[in-house]
Amino acid sequence: MEAVQSDSPPFLVFLSGLDTKEIEQACGLGETFRAKQIYSWIAKGSPSFDAMTNLPKELRDRLGLRFGSLRSSSISTALEDEDGSLKLQIRLRDGAAVECVLLEDIEGRKTACLSSQVGCPMGCQFCRTGSLGFLRNLGPDEIMEQFYFLKEQRGFISNVVFMGMGEPLLNLEAVRKAVALLSDPEGLGMSLRKITISTSGIVPGILDLAEHGPKLRLAVSLTTADEALRSELMPVNKRWGLAELKAALMEYQSKTKERITLELVLLGDKNADQKSAEKLLGWISPLKVQVNIIPWNSVPGLPFTEPSKAQIKAFSEYLAFRGIVCVQRMHRGRGVMGACGQLGDTLMADR
Repeated sequence: MEAVQSDSPPFLVFLSGLDTKEIEQACGLGETFRAKQIYSWIAKGSPSFDAMTNLPKELRDRLGLRFGSLRSSSISTALEDEDGSLKLQIRLRDGAAVECVLLEDIEGRKTACLSSQVGCPMGCQFCRTGSLGFLRNLGPDEIMEQFYFLKEQRGFISNVVFMGMGEPLLNLEAVRKAVALLSDPEGLGMSLRKITISTSGIVPGILDLAEHGPKLRLAVSLTTADEALRSELMPVNKRWGLAELKAALMEYQSKTKERITLELVLLGDKNADQKSAEKLLGWISPLKVQVNIIPWNSVPGLPFTEPSKAQIKAFSEYLAFRGIVCVQRMHRGRGVMGACGQLGDTLMADR
């Protein structure tokens, strides 16, 4: 994959990324109730017009000839971890590929981790995806199809996180459209409180979300509150530093009244000591946050070490004793390189 930045190219229309009104227009129906029927079938995961049995056969045949397929992508690789995690490589309409993951917790809740870009332009040093470079943004249909493929494989999905490949706030309109489709009561009907967007710290995107919504859960990959170290590990910090990021989060919180999740990738030799915890605590106030501790998931070729259990425990307890809600993320999906920071492994194999 070349590290070339590009807007999404003009593709054919695929109905998996459209709402009812858009389907009516794209299909030239002139009948809203037919568009609602098609929309409902797509939301149920129908892969073709043939399955839409409440549509006249003539209409199904005509739409099949016109559009060919409801979807623009296909599964090229499926990998299952022994912990129950599923990683799919999705081959896109132009031959590019992305990965998405289905994670299941110990209580059986299933979360779809969706990608928003082919590759990623952010270049975070501890992340496999960041080493791939950036090709293009995904369209709403390509985002939604990841969800449908995971749902077909594993059934009902309760949560969605935009934490896969790419920076969601650099493809905000397509992500917004996907969120609208996921949460539409006439379609999938997922609560916005079950949907999370994770950003590396794109300040204009955070302010856009604060002003225009949707009002969902926001997670920020902070990793460290040390300015120099964050700039070293996360190049985004050179564009929007910690002070500017915090100001944006303050604005977001003042408008939404929602708690923000701060994600900390703990690197054993970089940011897992008490000094780092003290800096983080000082930076947080007066934000209302939950801190997710994410022990670094090893990626071959990257020069970092996983934190020890003692480091994780001490860091978490330091924050918890000072009133910060602190959650340690479990190591799910590591067996298939599907954990946080590991996506892109099957794409590397394609090279």
